[in-house]
Amino acid sequence: MSKSPEAEKEKKLKKASKKNLHTMQKTRKRHIVRERVRIVKYGTRGFTRNIWLSSAATAVMAITLMILFVTIVASVILTSTAEMMKDKIDITIYFKPNTSAEELSMLTNEISKDANVKHVETSTSEEEYEKFLEENQGSDDILNILDEDMKKMMIDKMQATMRIKVYDVDNLDSIKEIVEEGELFRGYTDKEMVPTYDVNRAEIATITSWARIARTGGMILAAVFLVISILIIFSTIRMAIFSRREEIYMMKLVGADKSFIRGPFIIEAEICGIIAGLIAATASYFGFRFLAPKLVNYGINVDVINNVLESNQLLFVFLAFIIAGVLIGSISARLAVSRYLHKA
Repeated sequence: MSKSPEAEKEKKLKKASKKNLHTMQKTRKRHIVRERVRIVKYGTRGFTRNIWLSSAATAVMAITLMILFVTIVASVILTSTAEMMKDKIDITIYFKPNTSAEELSMLTNEISKDANVKHVETSTSEEEYEKFLEENQGSDDILNILDEDMKKMMIDKMQATMRIKVYDVDNLDSIKEIVEEGELFRGYTDKEMVPTYDVNRAEIATITSWARIARTGGMILAAVFLVISILIIFSTIRMAIFSRREEIYMMKLVGADKSFIRGPFIIEAEICGIIAGLIAATASYFGFRFLAPKLVNYGINVDVINNVLESNQLLFVFLAFIIAGVLIGSISARLAVSRYLHKA
């Protein structure tokens, strides 16, 4: 049965509508892409048009990002150094000369019962004498006078030792109780040599304090420069809006979208952020590479940062700088645009 002319006509209209809709969607996509390209083009032109203000904003943003980097690096390496020093700390207990290896083993079993004890290493008087010889291998004057009688006399005077590594250097009360009050240890410890509980504790406290100061002071300084960056970009965008008020007025008259009018100013600020991120990342990288050997000479542990900067993670460091710069620029520009664009 043949279809009626009305049904055929309706079918053709549906096909035409679908085709027109598809064409409109493609045209709309091309229009959006073209609009975005123009926004980037006008934003780039605006950046070069206000080059002095843009350069000032970029410089302050770069300084802000570098201060943030220095704050993070200082906090990380100082904290890492304090942890490294804590890990190297051992408690040395001195026993009477000629304490035997069997007695030292018995004492080791006793101290190992404490949950805070990580590792115990003992050394008899003879072993301490051998260590003394190793440490003075280059001193011919000392080695020449060490005959058998001198060796025996030194061994008879050298204390046997026990070196204890602990998990928590700030919690030594239970170990002190075993060493100083336990009957077993009191019978063997040398009363003339005090156990080294507090070696490097002052240095660790100082470094930990520096890490805290670097973190707090750096954040305050970074916050100050962040505010300055936002204010400079804010002023840059405000002046750009004022200088282009005639263009903005004409665009409004011809029905330009708000996003099209607003976009170039945001792109202009984001370009500042991208350039600032690249400058700050490059300067921070080479600055750290230059200072790292000098910090190592002072006993500062830079391995954590070195491992990041010498690996594939360096790319992510640069991206983090750029993203931070873009965020600062974008937020500042949006604040300025939302406040002043409607007045143009």
